[in-house]
Amino acid sequence: MITHAHSVTINVRSLDDAVSFYVDVLGWEKRQDSDEAGMRWLTVAPPGAETAFALSLNDTPNVSFSTGCGISLITDDIDGDVAAFQEKGVQVKAAPETMPWGDRATWFSDPFGNEFFLVQPAP
Repeated sequence: MITHAHSVTINVRSLDDAVSFYVDVLGWEKRQDSDEAGMRWLTVAPPGAETAFALSLNDTPNVSFSTGCGISLITDDIDGDVAAFQEKGVQVKAAPETMPWGDRATWFSDPFGNEFFLVQPAP
């Protein structure tokens, strides 16, 4: 039985720039940073998260580069997160809106064009 996702890959053009964004701007943790079989394995994650995000260079063999990674992130303070992101220069598509199902949500992008859906569940 599958119990949880181990990691999700996010394609980036620079690992150092990606770490700066995800760790310094979003406040995530760097979980792993090692070289394995000639390939750097670098993961980041929100504090306390089970699932890690593997940062992959777009020149990694057998991995195609694309954007629009289709990842939804849950927050308990969407307005606070959006304000903090904007202060740090993060591109937020629009002010958070209430979705038809009651959650509040918006999209933001990393410096590499990957878009993330930020969701605050309805109470």
